[in-house]
Amino acid sequence: MTSLSAVFGRAKPAVESILALAFSFLILLPSGFCSLAHAQDHTAHDMRAAMSMPMEEEMDSLKAAKLLADKGESEFNHHLAGFFVVLAGLFILAEADIRNRWPAVRYAWPFCFVISGIFVLIWSDTELWPFGPQSWYYGLTHHLEVLQHKFFAVLLLAVGVLELQRAHGILRARWSRWIFPFLAVAGSSLLFFHDHQAGMHGPHHLAVMQRIQVQHFSFSIAGFGIGLSKGLAETKFTWQPFFERLFPALLIALGALLMVYVE
Repeated sequence: MTSLSAVFGRAKPAVESILALAFSFLILLPSGFCSLAHAQDHTAHDMRAAMSMPMEEEMDSLKAAKLLADKGESEFNHHLAGFFVVLAGLFILAEADIRNRWPAVRYAWPFCFVISGIFVLIWSDTELWPFGPQSWYYGLTHHLEVLQHKFFAVLLLAVGVLELQRAHGILRARWSRWIFPFLAVAGSSLLFFHDHQAGMHGPHHLAVMQRIQVQHFSFSIAGFGIGLSKGLAETKFTWQPFFERLFPALLIALGALLMVYVE
């Protein structure tokens, strides 16, 4: 009986992780995919509208190729960021089981945020130097989308650096545990006002814009859940173990949504 209780005791964290993951995907993924399906229902209408456009307003082949390249770049950026978010969530869920054999695992998930932040900071807008002709000053002061991308990059870097310091034991102040939830809520709020110029062009721009908006809305809802669950995971109360599992599960769900992002 004692050995059976021990087995169940060891299995409890895994069961909690599975339940938290199931809960996260049950809440977030169906809403994201349903929103995408709703947005795609408008594609046929936009295609009929495009057929009625005068020939002189049709995009030339060069412009169409540029829009296609921008679309591919944007989707790749979202997918890669989503991969690192999923990886971070998996590291958090696995930490309790592997930290004795691999103590450095506590640094793994913050490092995922640092890598993602560096990538978004440098490669999110390739029209800027050194990849394109625009200066950073011009891009940041003339394009709201560029400014927002760089702000998101700074948020990712801030979270990663902060959590690395906490994992290393350098930062132990009580207030430090609330920085992640605060930044998560701030970034999620900003998504409601995210400017996305890529969807403003093309024959189906209405459907594209709606598809982009509903996906970013799903990202925002996931972000609010991550911020809330992270804050509760840092709070001593009865449900703390559940939120310690729910927080990484929501990270994985957000990462999955990012990895299936389409424009």
